[in-house]
Amino acid sequence: MAAANDLRKGMCIRYNGNPAIVLEVQHRTPGNLRAFVQAIIRYIGTGKSADVRFGSTDKVETVEVHRQTLEFSYKDQTSYNFMDPETYDTVTFEEAFIGESKEYLTENLQVEVLYVEGKAASLELPASVNLRVAESAEGVRGDSANNVQKPATLETGKVITVPLFIKEGEIVKIDTRTGHYMGRA
Repeated sequence: MAAANDLRKGMCIRYNGNPAIVLEVQHRTPGNLRAFVQAIIRYIGTGKSADVRFGSTDKVETVEVHRQTLEFSYKDQTSYNFMDPETYDTVTFEEAFIGESKEYLTENLQVEVLYVEGKAASLELPASVNLRVAESAEGVRGDSANNVQKPATLETGKVITVPLFIKEGEIVKIDTRTGHYMGRA
């Protein structure tokens, strides 16, 4: 158990019986009232965020967290296989656990897996990834009056909008948080 004043960004706590990651913490001392800690947490199981308030002397249960860097190896019919670069062990995750992250996974991409109490809880991608454009329509000459965009299919199957000058086979940089085009790689 830790005091609420000891909460820091990135810590994992148990709130209402569920493990959650602290995203933001603010210590407040309003005028003539008691001090309190305002925190934004994200539940690991559901991914939903909540704004919670603790008294400065309240006790908060901390949860053991372990982060492990893994490299994506390959996908088979039902699961995604990763390799631990230190021990060369294979770790397998179901498609439901991977979720939307599958649109950015390419061979040898390093990801960070968050383990809470020995169980895999979430998969964290790098902030941006480089992907090859697999299919894209040709830009029509003269269509460049404004910032004109066209759809492009990436090597992973994700469809994004890119500027007209991007051609098939080029490698582009994609923001994994928003899924938007950032530039050429």
